[in-house]
Amino acid sequence: MAITLTSLTELARHRFDDIIDVRAPSEFADDHLPGAINLAVLDDAERARVGTVYKQISPFDARRIGGALVAANAARHLQGPLAQKPGGWRPLVYCWRGGMRSGSFATILSSIGWRVETLAGGYKSWRRLVVQAVHDQPCPAPVVLLDGNTGTAKTELLGLLALRGVQVIDLEGLAHHRGSVFGARGVQPSQKLFEGRLAMALAALDPVRPVVIEAESAKVGNLRLPTPLWRAMCAAPRLALEVPVAERAAYLARAYADVTEDPERLSGTLDNLRPYHPAEHIARWQALAGVGSFETLAAELIEQHYDPRYRKHRARASVPVVDVPAPSLAPSALHGVADRLVATLSLPSLTRGAA
Repeated sequence: MAITLTSLTELARHRFDDIIDVRAPSEFADDHLPGAINLAVLDDAERARVGTVYKQISPFDARRIGGALVAANAARHLQGPLAQKPGGWRPLVYCWRGGMRSGSFATILSSIGWRVETLAGGYKSWRRLVVQAVHDQPCPAPVVLLDGNTGTAKTELLGLLALRGVQVIDLEGLAHHRGSVFGARGVQPSQKLFEGRLAMALAALDPVRPVVIEAESAKVGNLRLPTPLWRAMCAAPRLALEVPVAERAAYLARAYADVTEDPERLSGTLDNLRPYHPAEHIARWQALAGVGSFETLAAELIEQHYDPRYRKHRARASVPVVDVPAPSLAPSALHGVADRLVATLSLPSLTRGAA
């Protein structure tokens, strides 16, 4: 039986025991349904082989070869990851368009006695819902930006706001990037996978309550923010954290320990700033990094690289701004800052601007 999804939230209501993506690993890596596992019935090389036979020889030969490969891979999955599934197991199986790959695998699973369902339209139907959510519709809740110059602990404070019941969307978490030249956290998701995660976060919002989002540029690392969300962010009122430079530098030295503990990575990132600063600045920063003076390095980067760019960006904005003093970013002080942010969210200047 095939189910048809009409909304992003409908998937969770079906309460499938597992969601199985039977596409090739490269397709799965590019994007997939939330929580899906990849049990490919044709791997990338096999899929390419079947496609070549289909085009160059005949559809019949392609189906014959593909059928044998699907059966072999299905047997491997049955003897491996599916070996301990109980009799009442109820999975959802999907492929690219809800066609032969998912249908073939579902038939095999159904013959065993499991309550298998497939997704009408396959992955493409899911992607269509994601595109509608992030590209074709406005942000479903009023936006308030958590603003503040580099090193004001915005991402950590977002997490503390969430613990206090505030609606938040952590764009940097979804994008697996801290949003700065030093912010890489390994490999980012694909643009499609990022948009799928964002679509689910938007779908979960209560439309009558504001959602707090960290102030970002139009890109987080290599990933682009969808236009409707970016427009909402540009027009949103802001909570602006006011933090002394020394506190920010100390916080950055703590928060970016993964960067400072990798001298080669830190040196390479500083080199990437050469188009924007005189050679003597880069040389000094490299020297500070070399002797482990990370707080001094952070303070100079704040004052000479980040803050001037923030000031230039803010000069173009004309939205309500409420300053929130945060004299300390010590771990013990962050909870107090979060409490002040919660109190500030109820100010009329913010709620009117966010409506």
